[in-house]
Amino acid sequence: MAKITDAGATPRIPLSRERVLLAAIELADADGIEALSMRKLAQRLGVKAMSLYNHVANRDEILDGMVDIVVGEMGVPSIATDWKVAMRARANAAHKVLLRHPWAAMALMSRINIGPAMLRYIDATLGCLREAGFSFELADHAWNAIDSHIYGFTLQQLNFPFAEAEYVDAATAYVDQIPAAQYPYMHQLTQHVMSGQYDGIHDFEFGLEMLLDGLDRLRASS
Repeated sequence: MAKITDAGATPRIPLSRERVLLAAIELADADGIEALSMRKLAQRLGVKAMSLYNHVANRDEILDGMVDIVVGEMGVPSIATDWKVAMRARANAAHKVLLRHPWAAMALMSRINIGPAMLRYIDATLGCLREAGFSFELADHAWNAIDSHIYGFTLQQLNFPFAEAEYVDAATAYVDQIPAAQYPYMHQLTQHVMSGQYDGIHDFEFGLEMLLDGLDRLRASS
């Protein structure tokens, strides 16, 4: 039972592994993954740094746990659903979650992730594709190609130097550095953005649909 140190004070929430990981996610979301340290995490939780080691071994274990929680937010594709519908929903959900946690895409790509949420996620993805008629080899290529689109598009969106509302101003500012005589097609595209004929905003669904259609043809031919 939680102790109350002062009369009328709010009971202190006991420290747990889940509480440590959720606080680490909040810290990384706010200040970036580089800001995550045992000392800063302890400060955020209002505890001594040494008390964290009762619940996590080190920073690497924290990162692994954080990634698994984030993957859990994405949900799992339904094997009972049409594979294209399931993969489309999976991709859109992952994209939204990774935008919400800007540090997570790089952590997912750069670490060996074998937490329970990740294993369920991958197994359900493979199951959905296998039940749709993909071979194991093609299913593996398929979900990795889809994930490459998710991660690449997300990282570009997170790190692009201009906000969408600034595209016209950016095109206007840089058009003189793209002379029509040397770069005719880039110049024309920039003019399209400047004039409002084209907003220049890239669409996550565009590349995703191309991938799904191409995978469907491969599935049918195999």
